[in-house]
Amino acid sequence: MPHYETLSPALEQEILENQRQGWVSPYATPNSAVIRRADRVSDVPRIYRPPFSKDADKILNSAFYNRYADKTQVFSFYRNDDLCRRALHVQLVSRIARNIGAVLGLNLDLIEAIAIGHDMGHTPFGHAGEHALHALYHGATGRCFRHNMHSVRVLDAIVPYNISLQTLDGILCHNGEMPVDEYHPKPMTDFASFDERFAECLLDEDGDRRLIPATLEGCLVRICDMLAYLGKDRQDAVRAHLIESEDVFMETAIGKSNAEVINNLEVNLIEHSYGKPYLRLDSEHFAAMTQLKSENYHKIYLQEAVQKQVQESIVPMMAQMYERIYSDAVSHNPDSALYRHHIALVNDRRRWYPAAQPYEDSDPHDLTVDFIAAMTDDYFVDYYCHLFPGSSRSISYNGYFSE
Repeated sequence: MPHYETLSPALEQEILENQRQGWVSPYATPNSAVIRRADRVSDVPRIYRPPFSKDADKILNSAFYNRYADKTQVFSFYRNDDLCRRALHVQLVSRIARNIGAVLGLNLDLIEAIAIGHDMGHTPFGHAGEHALHALYHGATGRCFRHNMHSVRVLDAIVPYNISLQTLDGILCHNGEMPVDEYHPKPMTDFASFDERFAECLLDEDGDRRLIPATLEGCLVRICDMLAYLGKDRQDAVRAHLIESEDVFMETAIGKSNAEVINNLEVNLIEHSYGKPYLRLDSEHFAAMTQLKSENYHKIYLQEAVQKQVQESIVPMMAQMYERIYSDAVSHNPDSALYRHHIALVNDRRRWYPAAQPYEDSDPHDLTVDFIAAMTDDYFVDYYCHLFPGSSRSISYNGYFSE
């Protein structure tokens, strides 16, 4: 029988009374605290466009936001419109985080900006594509590719949108693979410190795992990244026929269905975090959340059939593509898709957001990674077939009418 927790009556009354009085958390990030790399007239806040709202607008209108719609979340080898794609995932993260943030009295514009931008650097084919691209990039340069780090590069370097430090920090530190039961923000007050932190992560394969967001808003998005996918991936696994039903999962203190998981973790988080300078889940709920995550890995993400497809297709195909694109970058081949599709788009956006160095003069390995990471799943497949028409390698999809 589904079980949905509710807030304690005393806390609910306190929240209602505070809301009537227009209460804002003293630990929320005020708009006046915004920090940007450059002082631009166009970034001066207006009463109808406060600073973090401007960040969200820039992200929504950025060069690669549209790509979310054709990047798969977990189930990359399925043609099924009912499976969650990355566009829906970031919307779910934003919605859940803003629901909680509104009750906690946090800055909702900052929450939205971090949430919708947090996966901008994700590759085609989800984490499988991310791991494959990291192996290639790290092997060639000694530098790390991580989607959270690349999200920052997309919004701060490829096209320097002048996104705020608070938003970029929340994006960098959002790693939802590393849950903790209590989040205390780790203040970040200038871009010099941020750049130093980023540089350390670029050379340390485990560096981003130690990151903690500088704001409560960033901490909340990090938690809600997990809330958004834990139960949703279970729903999708049923729709993809990887599992028969959600009954294969163990019952936990927070339930096992998507609706139960989101509701019960939301309630517990609010109950233990309201008015506090930190975000916290109690030990029972945190243990249940980590159990859910562990079960998802064993029963969904690491299924042999899925991993076989990754190793036999995605990994070698991306390796071939990397080599060809890198060659085009080194030779500055103007007829290549790297130049015609990717660099041309970046330079078009840089008319409004100029950078110190011409983009095409970037390290060829960085240009290669930028291009591949920006690809959608379908673009990757089409471009591979265009580059290697005689190849025996291909992506095998479960179609709409597959048995």
